[in-house]
Amino acid sequence: MKYRIVGNNLQMVIIDIEKGERVYAEAGSMVYMSPNMKMEAKARGGLLKGIGRKLAGETFFLTEFTPENGNGYVSFAGNAPGTIIPIEIESGREFIVQKDAFLCAEDGVELSITFQKRLGSMFFGGEGFILEKLSGKGMAFIHACGDMVEIDLKEGESVRVDTGSVVGWDAGVDYTIQMVKGIKTIFFGGEGLFLTTLKGPGKVILQSMTLHNLAMALQPYLPNQGQTSGRSGVLGTFLDETLGR
Repeated sequence: MKYRIVGNNLQMVIIDIEKGERVYAEAGSMVYMSPNMKMEAKARGGLLKGIGRKLAGETFFLTEFTPENGNGYVSFAGNAPGTIIPIEIESGREFIVQKDAFLCAEDGVELSITFQKRLGSMFFGGEGFILEKLSGKGMAFIHACGDMVEIDLKEGESVRVDTGSVVGWDAGVDYTIQMVKGIKTIFFGGEGLFLTTLKGPGKVILQSMTLHNLAMALQPYLPNQGQTSGRSGVLGTFLDETLGR
């Protein structure tokens, strides 16, 4: 399997699939594909794993793509401005990602759910109580809002991160939540009450913008219900009525 990631902050991954290979993806993430690509929705792993995916923010059914009569290609994209990161999953390696980060993977990669292990991380970590775990063997692709930075932490090395900005980490990385020190910093620092501390060894992936922060930044510019769109003239009225505003 070969792939290439194109674009800047609205990226797509284009995967070339050889005969006999198969990839699967989050339902609705396919952008385009070759005419010989067979597409089939499946509840991979059965009922319980399907329910687990729903709890993690994914779809109950995943879509499998297999080329017929030769090689083929298929492309996928996320549902928000952001970046696609490839992750090579090897036997014995497990990689944890925030819920709703999974985009697509080779057939040999298993997608399942896992849970925060520490009480403070569950309530204040920003990534949520339920997380996604990638295991098995093959290439997987995740998508998150903003730009990404990958840090390879050595044994005992740590980094402190704004809560909610952690996209993924090797299962062996220690993940803890710590309260910000200083009353003045808590109330006027603008960074919130808690920071995430990640301690190696292992790889961590961080994002520059969370989907929540993006939504909050756009909120002042979105029309409220009952307000007009601000368009004027006959064309503006027509557009408003056509779009249901």
